[in-house]
Amino acid sequence: MQPQTDPRDELVEHLPAMRAFAMSLTRNSAAADDLVQDAVVKAWGNFDKFQAGTNLRAWLFTILRNTYYSLYRRRRREVEDPDGIMAGKMSEKPAHDGHLAMADFRRAFVQLTDEQREVLILVGAEGFSYEDAAEMCGCAVGTVKSRTNRARKRLAELMHLDDEEGLELTDAATMAVVIGKPAA
Repeated sequence: MQPQTDPRDELVEHLPAMRAFAMSLTRNSAAADDLVQDAVVKAWGNFDKFQAGTNLRAWLFTILRNTYYSLYRRRRREVEDPDGIMAGKMSEKPAHDGHLAMADFRRAFVQLTDEQREVLILVGAEGFSYEDAAEMCGCAVGTVKSRTNRARKRLAELMHLDDEEGLELTDAATMAVVIGKPAA
């Protein structure tokens, strides 16, 4: 009876064939190398499950194939997002922060004069131009600009906001009213 060899010793012999098989699956040398590496790591960690006397190459190729299809299925569900743009769109601030900020905003907003609230709603929340808002209010464009500027300053003052302090509200229209960027 010949002594059994450790299958780990034979692993290196199968690497070129595994790489060729991985290349046929991935059609990319870097991806093939990564796939072979993943398969070898899995095989190494599971050599206790390999049945001595069976075909080591077939066992390794099965691990490689299953690893490839597992990665393939995972990648189909994932969206590549190297810059984090997609993740940024999917993230959401906690609702309680928005509710608290919105409550502060409402308390401050009602303290503004009627004219100031009016121009902030027209120019900020509704996105009308200063010219259109002036026509609707029956006053000069400069008057609308002045009211809007004073109203934003007063609102920031009432909400205790510094110039450097960012305001994070969940409502785009409210942001437009306070900082002057049109609602999305």
